[in-house]
Amino acid sequence: MVLAIICSGYGCASQSAVEDVVSRAQIRPNIVYILADDLGYGDLGVYGQELISTPNIDRLAAEGMRFTQHYAGSTVCAPSRASLMSGLHTGHTYIRGNKPIFPEGQYPIPASRITVAEVLQDVGYKTAAIGKWGLGAPGTEGLPTRQGFDYFFGYNDQREAHSYYPDHLWRNEERVDLLKNEEGQRGTYSHDLLTDEVLTFLQKKTEEPFFLYIPYTIPHAALDVPDDSMLVYEGQFQEKPWEAEGSYIGQETPRTAYAAMVSRLDADIGRILRTLETQGLLDQTLVIFTSDNGPHQEAGADPIFFNSNGGLRGIKRDLYEGGIRVPMIAMWQGVIQENSVTDHISAFWDVMPTLCAIIGVDPPPDIDGISFLPTLLGESQVAHDYLYWEFHELGGKQAIRMNNWKGVRLNVHDNPVAPIELYDLSRDRQEARNLSFDYPNIVTRIAQLMDEAHTPSDLFVFPGDDP
Repeated sequence: MVLAIICSGYGCASQSAVEDVVSRAQIRPNIVYILADDLGYGDLGVYGQELISTPNIDRLAAEGMRFTQHYAGSTVCAPSRASLMSGLHTGHTYIRGNKPIFPEGQYPIPASRITVAEVLQDVGYKTAAIGKWGLGAPGTEGLPTRQGFDYFFGYNDQREAHSYYPDHLWRNEERVDLLKNEEGQRGTYSHDLLTDEVLTFLQKKTEEPFFLYIPYTIPHAALDVPDDSMLVYEGQFQEKPWEAEGSYIGQETPRTAYAAMVSRLDADIGRILRTLETQGLLDQTLVIFTSDNGPHQEAGADPIFFNSNGGLRGIKRDLYEGGIRVPMIAMWQGVIQENSVTDHISAFWDVMPTLCAIIGVDPPPDIDGISFLPTLLGESQVAHDYLYWEFHELGGKQAIRMNNWKGVRLNVHDNPVAPIELYDLSRDRQEARNLSFDYPNIVTRIAQLMDEAHTPSDLFVFPGDDP
């Protein structure tokens, strides 16, 4: 493995640290990036979860590094994933919301945007995406196979992924019809199909290093899981009354179903790790686990009961910490110190420059990310001046993280200069005390940064944008 970038605007690591990594691995590492769907900051044992068992993901942290201040690209699926793929925050990404295309799919990321998969593919990585895509409808330029992935299996459309017994998935650009979800004929749980594809991929011998992107669909709603997973938690929780249309396992026992889904996810992380071990790949592989946004309360999910946001304010669709701060764990045997914890402030748009630094290539010049490779190596780290998010649902929202200051602006569609709430996260991680009247200069600076970070979009328009 060659680390050509030692110190630059994308991050900084000492020569000795780089040489140490090179001495431990003479080839570029495999990369496995696992993305859970709507898993909250507090849903894992290693992040404080007390009601749901996650021993395999906790093992990742015991053998790797746990990030305490890592942020998703957005507070909902598509823009968060677009940020991950492009290295851009939502003030610059083309996709800034879950805008659908009918009959199936979402608006595509453009062919002109270089993705992290394309960067890795260009230097010889075998690339695969197995899970939920949501960044381009069938036949469009946004398909994973047209965005740097050699292989794809899973859901194209986020709406289709609301069912765990869909009538079809996609393999590359071909539709794969499945047994319909009819009473008495549930077919195969889609998460299991995805995991089987992942394990098959890992069991195939290849001379090239690989990048395996696994955007799983659980524990997103609907709350539905096979009976064998439900048995683990049966009778443990007083269920919250819930009524919904349709018929699925979690309808009458949403708490049990949610816990069972997280446990099934954890069990399959264990299967992935064991397969890497048996294939002799674990010490050659960087494994990253995270979630695409905060926890949801759809289909009867109860984030308050499980403390799914880890005591942070807000959930999915909020730009408060609970909606965007996510668990992130990185394990790379012999490189990342075991059982280490970092408070480095990072976000999805940092993943591209980090992987570029690891493989020794320059990232695209126009991205917003900063490599966190120095943090992975236990070295000093260049910090962001600020992080920025914008969200176009629920009246429009903006947020800035600037050191320990957090600014949140709501109802942007009604008032583009609406008041900014200000919080000091070093003393108030729950964002309970608005300090905007105490620090007007900080508020003014955050307002300036919100204006600077937002570029107009034809698809996702804020008031005041040029037509």
